[in-house]
Amino acid sequence: MILAELSFSASDLAQVRFAVSPMWEVAPSFRLLRSHAAHLVHRPWIDQVQPRVVAAGLDRGWLSELIPPTGYVPDFLNPAPVGPAPTPKAEWQAIRAAPTDRVRQDLDHLARHQGGLGPRLRMLHAAPETRLAKVTDELEAYWELALAPYWARIRTVLDADVFYRARMVAEHGAGRLFNDLHTSVNWDAGGLRMARRKQPLTRETAGTGLLLIPSAFTGPRLRTRTTPPDPPQLAYPARGVGSLWQPRRITRADALAAVLGRSRTLLLTELETPASTTHLAHRTGLSPAGVSQYLTALRNAGLVSAHRAGRSVLYARTTAAETLLNATSTQHPVNPRRISGADH
Repeated sequence: MILAELSFSASDLAQVRFAVSPMWEVAPSFRLLRSHAAHLVHRPWIDQVQPRVVAAGLDRGWLSELIPPTGYVPDFLNPAPVGPAPTPKAEWQAIRAAPTDRVRQDLDHLARHQGGLGPRLRMLHAAPETRLAKVTDELEAYWELALAPYWARIRTVLDADVFYRARMVAEHGAGRLFNDLHTSVNWDAGGLRMARRKQPLTRETAGTGLLLIPSAFTGPRLRTRTTPPDPPQLAYPARGVGSLWQPRRITRADALAAVLGRSRTLLLTELETPASTTHLAHRTGLSPAGVSQYLTALRNAGLVSAHRAGRSVLYARTTAAETLLNATSTQHPVNPRRISGADH
């Protein structure tokens, strides 16, 4: 392994920024689903998502060739975020607009790592300008099934990490930030040293500045993307991922029910994991028609989102709902009888 050192000028330091990127969650999460390995942290997510991904055939499509079980993932799948939190659609648009030379170069690199390309990737190599649309169509399908219903929860962890590290910079400076980022990284004399890399990393090969991207699925290792003139991207495991899927129960449900109504509050608490109308009706004892009515009201208020999963629609809490529930939550179980009964 190589000890890489990335030097920083005053201009480079001025261009260090954070971003939360949906696409940086796609490849590692897809790889985790395909591994079929037990995972202590993400097991609840895997159990829910894997059957849907297999049923949709996404485990044997374009992504199965683009994202191998280990090793290199084509850089064009991780376009440099233009802002602090690009939408998935913005990143898919950037992938569709990737230069053909860039796509072919990345695929050639992938072929060297894997000993060749599969049939779909050979077609992509021959005509990136037309085939990239098929890739992004599949990315969108995967996003809707596997990540969109959980994004509010994931985003809460990623945003908390950025807030923590931004405050660290404000209070202690960039050196403390880099030294706290990962065990394989340290800051010394104007340079960022990264241990256990497979290839060297220099300013000449990496570009200017640095883009730091917290990730929920990237695992214990750092991952980098260096494609000048884009700034180098460094994805690192976000703080708090270990508690990402732990149940969070509402203990002051009566106070929340006084604002939202008992049935709407009950549905929000049941959406600890995304669920369909039928499942919510079964779990709460409410009628399917009533559940549908309350979900419509919650969706209109921006507290619930809907995501197509085959013939079903999964409902999930939004970031606004997560923020609201954070004010009334602990890790103690809720007594559902406290928020059952007629709506008010």
